[in-house]
Amino acid sequence: MLKSLHAKHSELSKTEKQLEILSTGMFQDGSLPTFADKIKKAGTFPLQPRKLEILQINVGYMCNQVCAHCHVDAGPDRKEIMTVETMQQILEVLKTTEVNTLDLTGGAPEMNPDFRWFVEEASKLGVKDFIVRSNLTIILANKKYHDLPEFFAKHNIHVISSLPFYKREKTDKQRGDGVFDKSIQALQMLNKVGYGKEGTGLKLDLVYNPSGAFLPTDQKALEHDFKKALKEDFDIDFNSLFAITNLPISRFLDYLIASDNYEDYMYALVEAFNPAAVANVMCTNTISVSWDGWLYDCDFNQMLELKVASKIKHISDFNQEVLQDRNIVISQHCYGCTAGAGSSCQGTVV
Repeated sequence: MLKSLHAKHSELSKTEKQLEILSTGMFQDGSLPTFADKIKKAGTFPLQPRKLEILQINVGYMCNQVCAHCHVDAGPDRKEIMTVETMQQILEVLKTTEVNTLDLTGGAPEMNPDFRWFVEEASKLGVKDFIVRSNLTIILANKKYHDLPEFFAKHNIHVISSLPFYKREKTDKQRGDGVFDKSIQALQMLNKVGYGKEGTGLKLDLVYNPSGAFLPTDQKALEHDFKKALKEDFDIDFNSLFAITNLPISRFLDYLIASDNYEDYMYALVEAFNPAAVANVMCTNTISVSWDGWLYDCDFNQMLELKVASKIKHISDFNQEVLQDRNIVISQHCYGCTAGAGSSCQGTVV
């Protein structure tokens, strides 16, 4: 199993080093325009929020997997875990806002010891779309997780699960040996309780991330291929596939540099810039909350420790009106969300 950058004491585990790489080189010498310059030319600078619709909560960086592309740098060695106190502050915010989507992520969010309590309390508040992002293998990692499909169904949780490909080789290459087979078994367990099945109302979506230094192909075409292969080979059903571009941060940035693909990948992102995607990037309707309660424009900014540009920076001081009056913090990694059809945690944006 791979180690996290954090566990290896890698220089790239420091966010200031990542930001230095993203702001120097070809962006410093003018070979490529910075993201700020690009959206200025498109007439969309500064980037500002629309109505807040999504609260994305990272309940901890601990994970049972160490995936090669992980922008969180999650793993078993990561001990950052959200406390009940912070969870209670989030619940108070949910009571006083019109947020219609609650999105729990990690790491493996299920590994937070208070995960089930938080889901039970949050589900009482009537959020329209309650998402849990599961890596699937957590369901089989320990007996205490085996009933997660039933728990999710009981609370009408919208399960979004990562599956890099519908073939074993590509999935295991990205996520570790044996991950594909365990993922398939977990999907079958979710199907058994009604997930992905017509008429149940239990939504099961999959996430595709490219396994190398390239951009995802057409989302609809990928969805068709995934549905056909998973049904024919394993009798698995799911609702939708989201194609998400890998952003050049954390472990994927480490991979790009180690494989000598960083410059080519950044050129590809800049060349694929789509001004139509800018208006709908997820930072315009989302606030990301870290395990310790700090506020960010998106999950990727969270991993670069780029807090919101507002006097309100923590969930304990949450004020939607004040937060609405801010500019979104950007850097060159933002090209990943505006390339091609765009990319967000809910897939393409145009």
